[in-house]
Amino acid sequence: MTEKLLFTGKTHNKGGRDGFARSNDGKLDLKLTQPHPAAENLFGAAWSACYMGAIEVAAAQRNIKLPAGAEVHAEIDLNVDDGSYFLRARLNVSLPGIEPKVARELLEAAHGICPYSKAVHGNIDVTTNLL
Repeated sequence: MTEKLLFTGKTHNKGGRDGFARSNDGKLDLKLTQPHPAAENLFGAAWSACYMGAIEVAAAQRNIKLPAGAEVHAEIDLNVDDGSYFLRARLNVSLPGIEPKVARELLEAAHGICPYSKAVHGNIDVTTNLL
């Protein structure tokens, strides 16, 4: 298989969690203020979008038509334990009209497709809930 680069996201941050973040293409331009957890919200937004796309791919591979109301709600927790920071995540997925057994198969397959899911696999505690 030949690797093909699809996209490179380029961002710049100044001031960490109390500064700003901008993308080179201008589509993202955020002032980051404390105590608002912008990094966790941004990660959740990116991961949920990617994971929804992976669910769509998994459904298409199985000739399953997803409902118009399919949604992914991401919750990203920033935790600290004895001075060590770590993340915990919940992906809450709604696939109305899809049988629960089939929906769970799609969710599991999507984790094997989504680059964000692959990146965090084994690194953070992730719970995927079918709503």
